[in-house]
Amino acid sequence: MPRVTTPDHHTQDPHQHEHLPLPVPSHKGSVVLDIGAGNGALVIHANAVDDGLEIHISPAGRDEQRTHAAVRPRHLPDRTLFAAVITPLPAGSYTVWHQHGARHGTTVINDGQVSDYQWT
Repeated sequence: MPRVTTPDHHTQDPHQHEHLPLPVPSHKGSVVLDIGAGNGALVIHANAVDDGLEIHISPAGRDEQRTHAAVRPRHLPDRTLFAAVITPLPAGSYTVWHQHGARHGTTVINDGQVSDYQWT
């Protein structure tokens, strides 16, 4: 793998050091998790047939305050998973909604953690 040499921007010294090239994104659905300081993230595991499905969630008791994310393929070295990822989310209890408006279930988001929810 080729290495990229970049100047050290932390000092006035023209010291050079090496960085490995960044990996290419796995797909347009790649994400960075913004967790901590009162926030967590939610990964909603789904199936290939759910690709593109928008899944909505809302804080418990505040059904009208919904946010959503689409199910996307998540390419790993040995397999492809399908999931919607919602981040950041304030810690607390949430309702997960079917696309037709009925409740699918509930989940809890913890500060600084990633919570998992099984759609299927």
